[in-house]
Amino acid sequence: MPTINQLSAVSSLTDADLFPIYSAQNGDARKAAISLIATYLQGKITSTDDKQTQYASPSATGFTVQINDANLSIWLVLTSVADYAAGTIRLPLLANCRDKQEILVTSTHAVTTLTVDGNGATVTGAPTTLTANQSFKLRFEGVMKTWYKID
Repeated sequence: MPTINQLSAVSSLTDADLFPIYSAQNGDARKAAISLIATYLQGKITSTDDKQTQYASPSATGFTVQINDANLSIWLVLTSVADYAAGTIRLPLLANCRDKQEILVTSTHAVTTLTVDGNGATVTGAPTTLTANQSFKLRFEGVMKTWYKID
């Protein structure tokens, strides 16, 4: 039986291709499909960013995008089809906000008149316009019940 370095090389992989492994559970050599290994590794990967990604693709001026109404930090990726004269981003309902929660908004197109609706909370410093490829970040402060622009 050849050793691994004596095997022929491949130039591409598929999910059904196999890796040789040593199974500690079985005490011997086994094989595992790339798809199984990928699933295993995905379950072991941890992210240092706690933001949940939300996507929105407004298709007309006057759009409103509701941020997921949960007490999670959100990265909103706006990928509209064109520049728009007006648009609104509605933040999570005040009752569902948590202290230090963050909202990061990124836009691929310009919005001439942007409204950031606090949905019961105060919003301080939010931009009133967005240029293409601009982003901003808001952080919620629980005592004052206020979203502050921090970036």
